[in-house]
Amino acid sequence: MLASLKRILVGRPLKTKELEEQKLNKRKALAILSSDALSSVAYGPEQILIVLFTVGAAAFWYSIPIAIGVLILLLALIASYRQIIFAYPHGGGAYIVSKENLGTYTGLIAGGSLLVDYILTVAVSVSAGTDAITSAFPSLHQFTVPIAIIFVILITILNLRGVTESASVLAYPVYLFVLALFLLIGVGIFNIVTGNVHTNVQLSFGEPIAGISLFLLLKAFSSGSSALTGVEAISNAIPNFKEPSPNNAGKTLIAMGTLLAILFSGIVVLAYFYGITPRGYVTVVSQIAEQTFGRNFMYYFIQGATALILILAANTGYSAFPLLAVNLAKDKFIPRMFMIRGDRLGYSNGIIILGLLSIVLIIVFKGQTEHLIPLYALGVFIPFTLSQSGMVVKWVSSKPKGWIYKLIINSVGAAISLVVCMMFFLTKFSQVWPVLVFLPVIIVFFVRVKKHYDTVGEQLRVAASEANIAIEGNVMIIPVAGITHVVENSLNYAKSLHPEQIIAVYIAFEKEEEAVFEHKWNQWQPDVRLVTLHSPYRSIIQPLSKFIHIIERKAHESNYQVTVVIPQFIPKKGWHNMLHNQSSFLIRAYLLHHKNVIVTTVPYHFKK
Repeated sequence: MLASLKRILVGRPLKTKELEEQKLNKRKALAILSSDALSSVAYGPEQILIVLFTVGAAAFWYSIPIAIGVLILLLALIASYRQIIFAYPHGGGAYIVSKENLGTYTGLIAGGSLLVDYILTVAVSVSAGTDAITSAFPSLHQFTVPIAIIFVILITILNLRGVTESASVLAYPVYLFVLALFLLIGVGIFNIVTGNVHTNVQLSFGEPIAGISLFLLLKAFSSGSSALTGVEAISNAIPNFKEPSPNNAGKTLIAMGTLLAILFSGIVVLAYFYGITPRGYVTVVSQIAEQTFGRNFMYYFIQGATALILILAANTGYSAFPLLAVNLAKDKFIPRMFMIRGDRLGYSNGIIILGLLSIVLIIVFKGQTEHLIPLYALGVFIPFTLSQSGMVVKWVSSKPKGWIYKLIINSVGAAISLVVCMMFFLTKFSQVWPVLVFLPVIIVFFVRVKKHYDTVGEQLRVAASEANIAIEGNVMIIPVAGITHVVENSLNYAKSLHPEQIIAVYIAFEKEEEAVFEHKWNQWQPDVRLVTLHSPYRSIIQPLSKFIHIIERKAHESNYQVTVVIPQFIPKKGWHNMLHNQSSFLIRAYLLHHKNVIVTTVPYHFKK
């Protein structure tokens, strides 16, 4: 039944040779990898206004120069990441660049930041999309968390079906959102030019405002920079592109940057001229759409498209997180299970883990986007800074043709990203301080995992100088609970291997049981030695383990191997296991920690 359900949800398994068919063309890649960056225009401008509103609505004109600053930063990042795409065509983004040019620990900081950031991408995107829905239907606001969780589950299932299939589904909502925003911006600017905009807020562009400060402007700029999250995703996911992958990735990056610049600028301009003020349960885009079209079809079309892309923007995390996890797993910093492709040729373990952790975040933060965005944005700008700095080191050390031009681009990108990082720490420390906790914890985790794999590899490696101790014989111990077909099956298996000795061990809770069982055993299996152990405290593990330890010590002195053969019956139906004691499972789990004991299970399958 579970297999059938999996086939319905995930689809038929794909052959390894079909991997090339799962690569993305530029149109699909733009949809699946740019949805995070494009969707951020739905909340990036709003974050600027929220900061400025602390001074008053008259300060909203500052949103224009702040937006220009964000666009300059966007231009620097697009140019910088285009350099990374061609310098590192196999993907990996900030992690690979930082590790190779700035050292392993710097790379781990970048990789750890991005892993957490992709989890936040899913949580923020889905939460913001849910906000858009509850803005249009306020009665749903109390169900924000359950709605967000349902969307995460649906997107996770969609991604488990494969990159191509998820991209095919996502392309329509993304381009629908771009169309909706272009219509909104076009009609809105037409209304402004023709004087059809009526606002209660007095427009006072250029006038100094009491209470404004450099600190506040920097805080607003850093908040608006949250609109640039997702810019790095394309450089991480180059292997997902059709050949020539670097060229296709570079063109997709430029297309994304162009669309992001137009949409972000348009929303900021409309918000200023419409006199939009941030409101608790109604987003800025919702207010602009309502003032432009009224509460009609176009309003709900724009809100629906916005909600869709905000929710599906989480797919950027699903595209980039598994690939980053693969690079970290190859370097032995996280479990190797992240390198395993699923039935649909996607890295399903990474997809599932990402979905689960995102749900945890949504529950912890109660789906409130504004609490997640600062930490989310900082998690991007730390890798931004490190990757650009790594490229600066690369150009200085290798000096390829035209390296001065490349050096300037990456130096500007590194400098601006560093400034934004510092702004986040200075202006939003109360919201971003967790990064100072989770980053060291993640680095320690990476190092411990790496140490484990190195230790395991060292112990598995066969050295020519090592002398192998020959095994002279085998002693088999069989725990028995009675005289049954299950025990008989295990005895026959043990006898077929012709060990030096077979010892059956019976644990008795009452003294009277011992003599009775010994009599029956001698009549049934007189050629097999039986040892009965009395357990006054009704424990099976303790007396059995003690006996095995004694045999193990004696056998070791004679170069004999001790093997514990555990009889186990298998019910025909799985749920029948709940009706029986799992003694064999407990014995096996305990004995696995005995260094010089081999544990084997002999199953006996019931027919009905």
